[in-house]
Amino acid sequence: MKKTILLLALLSLPALARPEAGYRTPPPELKSLVDAPNTPELSIDPRSQTLSQAARPGFLSIEQLSEPELKLAGLRFNPNSRASGREKYYQALELRPLRQGPARPLKGLPKKPRLAALHWSPDGKQLAFVHVAPGGSELWVAEVASNTAHRVPGVILNACLGFQLEWTPDGKNLLVLAVPAKPGPVPAVRTIPSGPSIQDHEGGKASARTFQDLLKTPEDEKLFSYYLTSQVLLVSPDGKSRREWTRPGLYSGVSLSPSGQYLLLESIHAPFSYNVPINNFPTKTEVLDARGKTVKVIADLPLDENSPPDFDSVRTGPRSCQWRSDAPHTLFWVEAQDGGDARKPAPIRDQAFLWTPGGDALPWVSLDQRYGEVEWGDDRHALIYEGWYKTRRSKALLLQPGQPSAAPKIHFDRSSEDRYANPGKPMHRTLPNGHAVMLMNKEAIFLAGQGASPEGDRPFVDRYDLASGQSERLFRSQPPNFERPVRFIDGDQLLITRENLETPPNLYLKEQALTQFAHPAPQLKGIKKEIIRYKRADGVDLTGTLYTPPGYNGGRLPVLIWAYPGEFKSAAAAGQIKDSPYRFIRPFWGGPLFFVMRGYAVLEDPTFPIIGEGKKEPNDSYVEQLVMDAQAAVDGVVATGVGDKDRCAIGGHSYGAFTTANLLAHSEIFRAGIARSGAYNRTLTPFGFQSEERTYWEVPDLYKRMSPFTYADKINEPLLLIHGGEDNNPGTFPMQSERLFQAVKGLGGKVRLVVLPKESHSYAARESVLHTFYEMDRWLEAHVKNAPPR
Repeated sequence: MKKTILLLALLSLPALARPEAGYRTPPPELKSLVDAPNTPELSIDPRSQTLSQAARPGFLSIEQLSEPELKLAGLRFNPNSRASGREKYYQALELRPLRQGPARPLKGLPKKPRLAALHWSPDGKQLAFVHVAPGGSELWVAEVASNTAHRVPGVILNACLGFQLEWTPDGKNLLVLAVPAKPGPVPAVRTIPSGPSIQDHEGGKASARTFQDLLKTPEDEKLFSYYLTSQVLLVSPDGKSRREWTRPGLYSGVSLSPSGQYLLLESIHAPFSYNVPINNFPTKTEVLDARGKTVKVIADLPLDENSPPDFDSVRTGPRSCQWRSDAPHTLFWVEAQDGGDARKPAPIRDQAFLWTPGGDALPWVSLDQRYGEVEWGDDRHALIYEGWYKTRRSKALLLQPGQPSAAPKIHFDRSSEDRYANPGKPMHRTLPNGHAVMLMNKEAIFLAGQGASPEGDRPFVDRYDLASGQSERLFRSQPPNFERPVRFIDGDQLLITRENLETPPNLYLKEQALTQFAHPAPQLKGIKKEIIRYKRADGVDLTGTLYTPPGYNGGRLPVLIWAYPGEFKSAAAAGQIKDSPYRFIRPFWGGPLFFVMRGYAVLEDPTFPIIGEGKKEPNDSYVEQLVMDAQAAVDGVVATGVGDKDRCAIGGHSYGAFTTANLLAHSEIFRAGIARSGAYNRTLTPFGFQSEERTYWEVPDLYKRMSPFTYADKINEPLLLIHGGEDNNPGTFPMQSERLFQAVKGLGGKVRLVVLPKESHSYAARESVLHTFYEMDRWLEAHVKNAPPR
């Protein structure tokens, strides 16, 4: 009798909601945008005669994403192909004359091509690429004249660290990092543990940001050594001639000198680490001659687990080794002069060196900031860029590499935050050996830039006289188009891409359209795009890009704001415009634009600055500034007459998800939030996060204050959490979303957690993306568009 009463009592309880099973599909207007084709990607040969058009799929399938994958030392790769299993490889490849003539599908390709790493020969007559086959990554070569491709027999590339191949300067051979001919059996992996996993530290600071996919066991070390073992191979396009330049080893980088006589080789060796990824492992850099004999060891750096976490801190010893592209075989590198520690005062931060085989390393230029990059021209012209994150200072020096003792001349010294004052970067030309140098005309170089201005981005080309420092404007993008320079051909003819709101980028030479790609999603035509300007409560100027649906003729719309904060040292720089009103409206799954087709006003990429001028740190007032940013964005949309102030949602991905949760915790501005792949408890990233360099133990109250997890009891608006189940981004462990969900749920809030199987920080499978939009649409429809008045 008691059992019967208990059963009746249980049956009388309300049914517990059980989440739906399986992948779901969003409404047709969203699904059609997910399935919109990509515009082909273009590549022009060095002689500007031939154009390749490569088509990439929009997404993988969940079956492809579920293929075998190893996670070792911060790497992820398919053990069968020794290449990434998450890349969207090209499915089609076409060649066509650059100036005129139809594109022709390349003949001879495999039945189900998965192509990558396109490399033109120096003369532009051949195109090398990789086919990522199930059994290994194959080397292929296409002949332009016959429009036919063939596999280079017997060569399997090792792409665990990316595809490494290059043409020799004469174009007769290819240098590749290949799987050894006899790799041996795969190491056996124990299914029964042989003992505990132990890590030890004998003292001394070893701060490091949170990393994932690290080595964990001796078995991991064996697998790492097995799969990353490669051989440097020199092979002809027909495969008939091949030479092993090195013995098998753990090679992480190879580069031929412009003369083709020397090889710059980087390798990894033990001891490996369970605390940091491969980039911090012991690394040896050396130069080999044509016989494979070591000419000089540039560096043999020990394991690095102790570098300070500051952004301007670096590893000690030679780094950034590279060949001078304008010289036969001169090597360049830099070395920190401050112990690599950005917190240590020092008049000189980096020292650059030049070395030629047979001679001594010569000190070239001392830098008072950290080295960034170098542009080569000739013996009398090179540009070195340096910068310092803490002050946002950026500087470029003009030097004479042929006369290392000649004093440098300042090209510019400016704030890296000031987009309006950016002078642009040098354009290039390709030498007969395939190496690129700065495009020059006597004492002038040609600078191309984004052209940020108060009226939006307007890309430009300037002729810059190095002697006088004067510029002559040769080209500037003209409304109502958005135009970008590509290269000069035939001397002074500028090849550009041109796009507008309803036409995707196409190649143009003067007014001749060289390509005519159609709109991949014509249903987006008619969307209105406007860059709106508004002010924060403290007077900081802000902007955002507002989209309204096709056919919109007035009235208040529900609003979706997609945010991602940025740290600034200058309020003036924070207010600068960073878009163009004329750029093509491109559908992108990672943003909010799709929801315009569901009747929302969308504010994309609004300025959400977190400012710390002078000695102040931006994050010291993070929450207060964030709330001001959000309130200003909503007020700005409402002021246009478009937005409904009572029906606004906030969303974001990664740091934008962190932003979303914080805004729901610290304000009543929004009706709901969507947070994708974020981190919500900053005590789990104790050695810094995003742009925060201080550790938890230096500023514990700041870490807690910035953690929405701390204020989960204040999150009283509906929050949708979405996370990739195998997120490998530093700091955004899936556990971050799981713990926030448990906290909000336990405290009585309305929250939903969706974990996407097999997905990393960025979602790759079509099924996952469709389901993401299904969840977002349901959340917005229920809690924003159709929400009852507050």
